[in-house]
Amino acid sequence: MKEKLMEDLKWRGLLYQQTDEAGLEDLLNKEKISLYCGVDPTADSMHIGHIVPLLTLRRFQMHGHRPILLVGGATGMIGDPSGRSEERQLQTTEQIDRNVAGIKKQMEQIFDFNSENGAQMVNNNDWVGSMSVIEFLRDFGKLLGVNYMLAKDNVASRLDSGISFTEFSYMLIQGIDFNHLFNNYGCRVQIGGSDQWGNITTGLEVIRKTHEEEVKAFGITIPLVTKADGTKFGKSAGGAVWLDAEKTSPYEFYQFWINTADADAVKYMKIFTFIEREEIEAFEITVQEEPHLRKAQLRLAEEMTRLIHGQEALDQAIRISKALFSGDLKTLTANEMKDAFKDVPSFEMAKEDKNIVDFIVDSGVSPSRRQAREDVTNGAISLNGERVTDTAYEVSAADRLDDAFTIVRRGKKNYKMVKFV
Repeated sequence: MKEKLMEDLKWRGLLYQQTDEAGLEDLLNKEKISLYCGVDPTADSMHIGHIVPLLTLRRFQMHGHRPILLVGGATGMIGDPSGRSEERQLQTTEQIDRNVAGIKKQMEQIFDFNSENGAQMVNNNDWVGSMSVIEFLRDFGKLLGVNYMLAKDNVASRLDSGISFTEFSYMLIQGIDFNHLFNNYGCRVQIGGSDQWGNITTGLEVIRKTHEEEVKAFGITIPLVTKADGTKFGKSAGGAVWLDAEKTSPYEFYQFWINTADADAVKYMKIFTFIEREEIEAFEITVQEEPHLRKAQLRLAEEMTRLIHGQEALDQAIRISKALFSGDLKTLTANEMKDAFKDVPSFEMAKEDKNIVDFIVDSGVSPSRRQAREDVTNGAISLNGERVTDTAYEVSAADRLDDAFTIVRRGKKNYKMVKFV
């Protein structure tokens, strides 16, 4: 089982750098270990780009190891220079606390906390926040030379544009974290994205220099996820794809995965899902032989939506998708319609009864009154999924969902949301 874990990670393309591949494999063959991954609370939600190291950590848990989830209440106040060309905006303590709470909730969705090797959640503010400046400089500042720190990519890349001492000290604080978890939780491994290599190896250096006897700790990084066309992964038309349902609804989340390109579908199944190798290889064949059926994308969307939002949210996302495909909107609730048509063109209109012809012309659905009458009589106009064929029809409060909006469809796929003010 343990040997299979590392083989599986390699097959899925989840191993980028390792500090000691043979040593780690030997350790995993001999014992169950604790290992950790950290997330800084820079926002009150993670997005899908954040979760690859966490899902990799979950794979270790599924093989009997114990994950430690570190939420950086302290490091979040400092700002990681990795992968950035300028300083982060510092956040207030209150905002950091809100962000920590949001991220903890999302981690609880991904990990098992109740089994024998249940996940543990920690906040580095618990040990870094109480440390005085003198303690920091005396006990840890002396461990690393400035030249050592300047040579790290995450610092070296910022020297020309400028880096404050605050962000310069970030890697040392993360090194303190690894050392603390090593001492107090028996943590032997840190996992992170490829941009975390410098921070992870700094942690190993701190551990080495604070222990007289030789100790074994390890670091692993995960490759950056990219799209086949070279564009940035994790972005949709509306921006980042968040795990928070208020920022990215389960339906939008589901649609993001459904819209995965054929060239990326199997790759994402390997990286993001826990589907077994044999089944993924079968999907690889369907992508090549029956790409129009989009079986891999459907399975990918189902697995990811269920994992992050639960079965009920997945069922709702599927129901919305089917209703939009069939054009039968009557099966949807007002909230589901609002969700489904969030990004369609909209028009604001006063709350008043209006003849259907005037209504669709004024809202820009039909270009002229003549065309509007023709559209109505030909059955091309629907309000909230109900076809209107009578040119004398009066659009009234009964057509306003939540007394706030009406979904108008012209033809098969031209939708507009009329918002009432």
